[in-house]
Amino acid sequence: MEHMEVNKNAPQLYVRTPEDVKAIVRHAKLDERQLTQCTQALYYPSADIVADNIRLLELDGHMLQQIRNGQSLYFKGGLHEKLVLCTDERTYDVKGAEISNSLLLVPDLKFAASTSTSPLKSPRTSNANSSLERSLNDSAEDELEVPRTLDQRKVLGIFHEYFECRQIQPRYRKLGELLQMTRFSGSENEEFIERKLLFSFQQLLDTVQCSRAEFVEGLRQYRALEFNGYLRVLDYEYEYRIVNLMLGLISENSWQLDEVQREETIAALEGIAPESIVAGLFDIYTVPSVRCPEKFKYQEELVARIVAQNILQPGLRFRNEEFMSTWQDALPEGMTCRIEYLRGLGICDKEGAQPCIRSLAEEHLPTTIHERMRALFKTKRKWTLEEMEPYIECFTTPTLSVSTLLAKHARCLTEAGVRYYVSKH
Repeated sequence: MEHMEVNKNAPQLYVRTPEDVKAIVRHAKLDERQLTQCTQALYYPSADIVADNIRLLELDGHMLQQIRNGQSLYFKGGLHEKLVLCTDERTYDVKGAEISNSLLLVPDLKFAASTSTSPLKSPRTSNANSSLERSLNDSAEDELEVPRTLDQRKVLGIFHEYFECRQIQPRYRKLGELLQMTRFSGSENEEFIERKLLFSFQQLLDTVQCSRAEFVEGLRQYRALEFNGYLRVLDYEYEYRIVNLMLGLISENSWQLDEVQREETIAALEGIAPESIVAGLFDIYTVPSVRCPEKFKYQEELVARIVAQNILQPGLRFRNEEFMSTWQDALPEGMTCRIEYLRGLGICDKEGAQPCIRSLAEEHLPTTIHERMRALFKTKRKWTLEEMEPYIECFTTPTLSVSTLLAKHARCLTEAGVRYYVSKH
């Protein structure tokens, strides 16, 4: 017979019995016939149970579905960054929140449907027929008493706080800053690039606080391409020069706008720029032609934006007509400049004696909503919703719109039937 040594000085855990349960039911003035047959007794965690490594995390439907599909959730955040949680498609801000009532973590706890083994003893809903039903079955139930079972359940942990997750826009600023440190300006300047600051796709993905899908979209927005195994953005002047040469081939070869040839474009710039750079730029600025298979068409908005950026040098102001005329003349024949192409790149300022267009790049503005609003109202006194939107939409969430942000951080006024937003202070 195996000998078991018991520490007599250790406090002994009192274990509930079925008789205890019946007594409690009577004291609570409950009708035992209205209860299921299984009772679960909960015991608070003992000193030998360590649950400090467990945290409660609130999941929405998207995150829960990701886990059910076998996908992973990723926490991201540097030493001085706020923590975010990422799925493959979304980014969430993570913040601790207190719970007014304690939550108990109990492994293998059964819910109501799992605690009944007899239809006779299943819980009934309170309705007009419940009293009649009970009176008709009282005598039968007294004769058919089902034995009560008692399960012992240990509480693994008691929680007074949890992590709540709120979906946010991807934080691209760090991506842009890291890529700008090693921008490509020609093979002749590569010797001046700090090699340890170069990042591969996976290294940047692990660093930047956004999901994989959002990361790919961020690379597209920054017009990043791969060169010698690393992700790079191009120096603006270098990029404009190469794109301008690529566009010049349209008239030089008498191509239609939707008949641009990829291989001929890359071959024509051989010796002027590395093949992978030209190929990467071509893939960024073009889409497959609908009319001509295996040929391509330049995206008008992307071309118009880089041309406008070349004209809108910081500190310069242009009269509206002068700017639009200069902009149109710089585009390939058949492309049209549109004021909406300046979204997040430049603004139309109508406050002076002469309306003008000037540069205001979203990527150069402060990263906090308070500082950004201050900078915007310092640049221009009053804004319409449409003008303001590209500069503050990065702070929106599925439940926090641009209009809500403006209502909180700006003051609204109406002039000549037009709604404007001005500084609160």
